Amino acid sequence: MVRRLSREEKKGYIPRLKKLYFQKVMLEMMREFQLKNVMEVPRIEKIVINMGVGEAAQDPSYLEQAMEDLALITGQKPAVTKAKKSVSGFKVRKGMAIGCKVTLRGVRMYEFLDRLINIALPRVRDFRGLSRNSFDGQGNYTFGLSEQYVFPEIDLDKSTRTLGMDITIVTNTDDDEFALALLEKFNFPFKREGKGGSKASDAQSAAG
Repeated sequence: MVRRLSREEKKGYIPRLKKLYFQKVMLEMMREFQLKNVMEVPRIEKIVINMGVGEAAQDPSYLEQAMEDLALITGQKPAVTKAKKSVSGFKVRKGMAIGCKVTLRGVRMYEFLDRLINIALPRVRDFRGLSRNSFDGQGNYTFGLSEQYVFPEIDLDKSTRTLGMDITIVTNTDDDEFALALLEKFNFPFKREGKGGSKASDAQSAAG
């Protein structure tokens, strides 16, 4: 299948981290892991950002704000996520809108990753690095942020409710070691080895 070029790529625009991947990351990965073919080098396929808004069951305005904020953060219109089953204790019915998500690929994926690493995560309160233990065994990495305000696109005067999100970085490898090395090449801010801390404390560091 031939991948369709985005409007940005047709105009010759290449995101900074995409250039980094092809000019440096690929070569370093091939050397370190003794890979003979560039097709063996892992790559990031997509990034999925999900906002769960349980309060939307009682107040639809929560979902409206989540949709607006996630669109500002990612530059892409979110899709509404719906409950897969009813939960009487939370007054949630099957099929009810309870959140939103965006799946980023190509130019927007690399641009979001760049802003996440270099702008948003450094603004997390008391940030001490992300856990290395949050890979899923299939080369994908997921972590949470407790508030959307770490992204400068969000106007505190207009966005009045604090909303958390889960971010999943999906790679094309099922090897967590490969995936970890790949993200480190992008200067992903993992907690330094030997600095201690449980998985729970690492997660708290990421959430702020």
